[in-house]
Amino acid sequence: MQEKIIILDFGSQTTQLIGRRVREMDTYCEIVPYNKFPKGDPSVKGVILSGSPFSVYDEKAFKVDLSEIRGKYPVLGICYGAQLLSYNNGGTVEPVGTREYGRAHLTSFCKENPLLKGVSENSQVWMSHGDTITSIPSNFKTIASTAKVAIAAYQVENEQVWGVQFHPERSGAAGAQLLK
Repeated sequence: MQEKIIILDFGSQTTQLIGRRVREMDTYCEIVPYNKFPKGDPSVKGVILSGSPFSVYDEKAFKVDLSEIRGKYPVLGICYGAQLLSYNNGGTVEPVGTREYGRAHLTSFCKENPLLKGVSENSQVWMSHGDTITSIPSNFKTIASTAKVAIAAYQVENEQVWGVQFHPERSGAAGAQLLK
């Protein structure tokens, strides 16, 4: 049985690129709609939540109950996926005023965190969002920041659940490391 990563697609323009980057690391993955997780599939070894053109607080935003996923699989939320995880657990997501789009650099990060192993100081990442996480739930821990984004990445304590507000699929070597 071939193990695979499931990418839940929330409508991001870069979902296909996420899949491509995962496949470039010799890992099989499948992209499925955000609400079509293959329950009971023993070959799933992890889940990536894509970005989205929506804000998590929009009435028409794609929403999903992640209770059947969290705690059973490692999860990486990217941009909207990270915001959704935080927001659904009591975190705050707010508009940034003007969209942040383009290069940023990790100004601080937790080198011991498994998600950031091998990432070097001041690594360039790619931001593309109009909202940002301004507070995270008490059981979440900030593991990376940029000059403009205090919570650029987090991990849920005692879980294999991470969120990044940047796009590792567009962030060169640092991004490739995160998708491993």
